Amino acid sequence: MKIEVLFPEFCNLYGDISNIDYLKKCVPEAEVIYTAIDNEPAFLTQNVNLIYLGPLTERKQEIVIEKLMPYKEKIQELINNNTPFLFTGNAIEVLGKYIEDEDGTSIDGLGIFEVCAKRNMMHRFNCLYMGQYDNIEIIGFKSQFTMLYGDNSKNYFMNTQMGIGINDTTKLEGIKENNFFGTYVIGPLLILNPLFTERLLKTMGVEKPEIAFKQDVIAAYEERLRKYKELTKK
Repeated sequence: MKIEVLFPEFCNLYGDISNIDYLKKCVPEAEVIYTAIDNEPAFLTQNVNLIYLGPLTERKQEIVIEKLMPYKEKIQELINNNTPFLFTGNAIEVLGKYIEDEDGTSIDGLGIFEVCAKRNMMHRFNCLYMGQYDNIEIIGFKSQFTMLYGDNSKNYFMNTQMGIGINDTTKLEGIKENNFFGTYVIGPLLILNPLFTERLLKTMGVEKPEIAFKQDVIAAYEERLRKYKELTKK
């Protein structure tokens, strides 16, 4: 069992690196590979059970795009072959067609997904989030300067019940393509959503997943979910 964390030295905003800390608690035997920006990604030469990229600054997005661009075809191949990915926060934007600044200039993304991002650095959007993935209710937060635009109706991750989707005109949140999961939702996602974490572990190949601190995290999840649902009634 191998988990690769891409560029943890700066793709770690909002404490989302705790997603990996929690996975390590759930699967203690897993080998976690922390790939620095100057190193070659392990997914090029090794079979990896999960590839993770966390939230990052706008400047670092450009560095990550430049780093990953030579591996675009390999990343697409891995997605096509059902390798699990988890991209949280604005990490999903590096795989879109481009990222546009307020002045109209843009930088090309990897172009794997038919979406584009638009920045609005003077207005940070924040909200509580609740959505449905399959039969799992997912909760968390959003805090972002950018939004995604494009048609994700055939490959969205969640149907939003509270908050917004990839932008403020849609309820369809994130990208799910085979076993690729990309979402603006932070939290950290895996700690706040033990049922989804259990599903992800199965996707990664864990036959009988045992989530860490199960009783406590499920109790916290159920209480937070209850409070979120109360807010939707107001």
